[in-house]
Amino acid sequence: MIALLTSLVALAVDCAVVENASQIWLPEGPAPAPGATLVIDGPTIAAVGVVAYQADGATAKWNGRTCKRVDAAGGVITAGLIESRSQLGVTEIDLESTTQDFDGGGDPIRAALRVGDAYDPRSAVIGIQRVAGVTGAVIHPSGGFIAGRAAYVSLYGSLQADTVVNPVVAMEVGDQSGPSGAADLLALRELLDDAKAWRANQAAWERNQTRPYAASRLDLAALTDVVDGRIPLVVSADRAADIEALLRFRSETGVRLVVLGAAEGWRMAAQLAAARVPVILDPLVMGPGSVDQLAGRPDNAALLASAGVPVTLSTFSTHNARNLRQMAGNAVRSGMDRNAALAAITVRPAEAFGITDRGRLAVGYRADLVVWSGDPLELSTVARHVWIGGVEIPMTNRQTELREKYRTLPGTPVPSLGNP
Repeated sequence: MIALLTSLVALAVDCAVVENASQIWLPEGPAPAPGATLVIDGPTIAAVGVVAYQADGATAKWNGRTCKRVDAAGGVITAGLIESRSQLGVTEIDLESTTQDFDGGGDPIRAALRVGDAYDPRSAVIGIQRVAGVTGAVIHPSGGFIAGRAAYVSLYGSLQADTVVNPVVAMEVGDQSGPSGAADLLALRELLDDAKAWRANQAAWERNQTRPYAASRLDLAALTDVVDGRIPLVVSADRAADIEALLRFRSETGVRLVVLGAAEGWRMAAQLAAARVPVILDPLVMGPGSVDQLAGRPDNAALLASAGVPVTLSTFSTHNARNLRQMAGNAVRSGMDRNAALAAITVRPAEAFGITDRGRLAVGYRADLVVWSGDPLELSTVARHVWIGGVEIPMTNRQTELREKYRTLPGTPVPSLGNP
């Protein structure tokens, strides 16, 4: 699949003054400030709120600089959206395996695999999500018992060097279809114990003077990042009992944990909040999609967020990551606070995966932001402007170019039949 070249053509400017916003969504929530302004200076946010500048046609004088003026036209400015569960750039066509680069294959323990090494920043799928306000994503590997290491990617750029912001943000537990959940946790404990033992006895291991370990040298080395708490372990669990067991596992091992799914998370809200364990969930899971989701309910996200759990919302999709704000809107419909819902698709996923410079509209943060035509959680709203790293992105992609290409078809006009 070849991405269209125009999808990578963007306007880079030294600075830009984005003016006349009806609202700027700050880290603490929306700031109703008609005429509010945000200044982009290179790749970062330089000022936000009430900003002194002098308008001069298409430019603005700010801080002794001449900047581009961008009219928000009464729209709402938010941080760029972050999809926390996707395979953008590592899959092109769902049903065509030759376009998929997320499964390491072979040994069930693939801890050393870095899915970011397969990331294609020119994927045609990326531009479609980008014009919908998605500016970053956590991409994850699949397959095996330990699938490998997830990466955080920026959705603008043509090289991995420019787009793979952090190649290692989490360790992914993959297939948990062992004889029981207890057996899966036992296997995880053994792996972590082996990683500790290998690190303490590397010289003896090299001389073949240690007991056999459950994983290879590179996999054990990769797992030490989990043992030392540098990256979280991402584990799927929907049933309340499984979440409880995971929290006990976390307490016993000291690992950082991210719970994926959490359909019955509301039953463990107090315990998740006390442990400050982030959850990633789909707010449209409500009811028995599986036996493990029997107690799923539409206000799951609302109950978890109200209890103080760090909630991240996800589409759990690659091609439809663009529906991320629709997920947040549905969570609000079911009782989630609006600020919490927007945080769940911006700053919360950044925090869960240790991305410290994105997800907020604050001075010094990366200028990943969107100007919306209205309420970003309403379906009728569209993204008017998108910046990624201070670069204004063209609102084009493969779909828009195909639309224009086939809007008028060449050929001989159909002759008029005349009057009967």
